[in-house]
Amino acid sequence: MQSSSIFSVSEITSNIRGLLETHYPFIQVSGEISNLRKPHSGHHYFTLKDDKAQIKAVLFLTQQRYLYQGLRDGQQVICSGRISVYEPRGDYQLIVDTVDVHGTGLLRIAFEQLKQKLHAEGIFDRCHKKELPAIPEHLTLVTSPSGAAVHDFIKVARKRFPATAISIYPVRVQGDGAVDEIVRAIETINNRIDTELIVLCRGGGSLEDLQPFNDERTAMAVFNSHLPVVSAVGHEIDFTIVDFTADLRAPTPSSAAELILPDGEELRYRLHHLGKRMVQGMKNGLEQRTARLAYHRKVIADVRRPLENLAMKLDYQTEKMEWAINEIVRNYRERLEMYRTRLRRNDPRNDLAAKQQMISALHHRILMASRNNLENKEKKLLSLTGLLDAFSPLATLSRGYAIAKKEQSGEIIKNSEQVQPGDGLELLLHKGCLRCEVTKVK
Repeated sequence: MQSSSIFSVSEITSNIRGLLETHYPFIQVSGEISNLRKPHSGHHYFTLKDDKAQIKAVLFLTQQRYLYQGLRDGQQVICSGRISVYEPRGDYQLIVDTVDVHGTGLLRIAFEQLKQKLHAEGIFDRCHKKELPAIPEHLTLVTSPSGAAVHDFIKVARKRFPATAISIYPVRVQGDGAVDEIVRAIETINNRIDTELIVLCRGGGSLEDLQPFNDERTAMAVFNSHLPVVSAVGHEIDFTIVDFTADLRAPTPSSAAELILPDGEELRYRLHHLGKRMVQGMKNGLEQRTARLAYHRKVIADVRRPLENLAMKLDYQTEKMEWAINEIVRNYRERLEMYRTRLRRNDPRNDLAAKQQMISALHHRILMASRNNLENKEKKLLSLTGLLDAFSPLATLSRGYAIAKKEQSGEIIKNSEQVQPGDGLELLLHKGCLRCEVTKVK
């Protein structure tokens, strides 16, 4: 059946807009943010989607004062607003007034449920906690090598006790696939790497960012590890499921290094102090025995044999003490030389040279990428210049066409009904113009 009326595109689009705004004056839409754009205007353009459909949305700058946190891709939100149509493109979209971020609440509920479940199963009991080595010779960090947390840990560790060897097992610490990589790292270290301690290390973040450490698979991998595991995840206020499962929870990566490693300066001071006390004790004992010997010599001055026996005992004790002192000093020298060897092996200048070489390579890559990008931009500019010249009205005039407009008003003449005989016209040519008078209109 043919319609009795014929609508223009703008008319039908305007009618549809009126229908949508009338039937959906205010609605709430739940979905996930994707394709978020923030142009210079300050407005936020994004797409709300679920597993079956999507709708375009816009949050204007004036409404952003009601946001209590910034928007980002992947957030689960509830948007309140109205449905309208953007007529120039014919797109229907949601004009957002307020945004409620509700994904964090769901994660918090899941966190508490898993915490209660593992607590009921006894996973967090103290009897399962393994003892950490007093002075670990080798520990392994499970972390992202590009994060600030690993650098904070290593900085404190090198300052406190540089003799401890530190290995890094690189993993993703947030996002898709992070849980699988962390679990695989813990299992691999237990089975293949000669180390005494595992440290899970990452900086602070939102509940979504810390989600890999609130996963049950990660918690069970930590629980089943035969090596001690230290949780150094987040800031002091951040708690994860791994914190309760690990053998030790550190508030921050830096404090983890302080809890795990002894203070080397303090150890050296205690060793020096104990050595001095031991030598002083031996000197005091020798002086006491010398005094007693002198006393007995006075008491039994004419009994030579007892004196000779005492002298022999004294010589024996003196040799025994000298041997003991020499043995202790030798042991301390051997340990000191061992620590010196470890310090030389972990000289930070070696790492510095490697880092400088890596920086030089990255600098070269940046220069090459910038040069290639500039060349591509120049090629694109030349192409666009050619297109602009092709569609220029001056190019049209150069082919013999002219533009006619009224001499007085400057109105462009598009059809003959716009002029009357006697009107003055101005014809714009490719070069120059002509002034004419209309003598006849056809």
